[in-house]
Amino acid sequence: MQATTIDEVISFLDAIIEENKQIPSTMGYFAALYQKVTCKVKEGIENHFFDDNPRMERLDVIFANRYLQAYTDFKNGATPSKSWVAAFDEADNYWFIVLQHLLLGMNAHINLDLGIAAAEVMKGKNIEDLKDDFDKINVILGELVHDVEKELSIIWTTLAKIIKVTEKFDTILIDFSMKLARDGAWKYATLLANSPETTWPQLITERDEKVTRKVQIVINPGFFIKILLKIIRLEERGTIKTRIEILEKD
Repeated sequence: MQATTIDEVISFLDAIIEENKQIPSTMGYFAALYQKVTCKVKEGIENHFFDDNPRMERLDVIFANRYLQAYTDFKNGATPSKSWVAAFDEADNYWFIVLQHLLLGMNAHINLDLGIAAAEVMKGKNIEDLKDDFDKINVILGELVHDVEKELSIIWTTLAKIIKVTEKFDTILIDFSMKLARDGAWKYATLLANSPETTWPQLITERDEKVTRKVQIVINPGFFIKILLKIIRLEERGTIKTRIEILEKD
């Protein structure tokens, strides 16, 4: 399951989404969100939003293929990166809320895979030439934050009331998915790009271990937050299948 175009990426993600609706499995949550992001990136490419649109498609494909490979490996009993194993291993955790499953996927894909993909697409070139287009992805993600809030509010109706009186949920999503994670991904991309290629396997292994440790923030957020998350989990509406369908809505 390796794509060569952004259309193939979307097709593979569609297949993963449908597969996990049928199982059903919470692994479909991240796939549904990722498919939506990919469609937005495709729209940006078609509208010449980026400085180098063909390059952005190559980046998108390289980036997505890391997730597709990790997913395929895990399903086939092989071992993907530790950070993806940590995310996939929690798919059957009944007490995890939808947002936790999304954050685990985002942790592995943004904190590990994105930097590697950026370095790969700029191999032999100046990584700084990619920076403006890399930052433009933040614009696309920012536009999706409110969509994700709306979808999660359908699943957990109390969230809609919370959003009316606080902007903290915005802050959590934006900080995790963009400001902190993507800033870290860019620093890691520049580290790889400026290092001899022979050192990449070791640098990737070290990064993977560091990213895997970050999983504990989501898995073990503390006693009181765990209690709160369990309450939210009991209030979440719908089946796994219907939640996936909510997350993939435009």
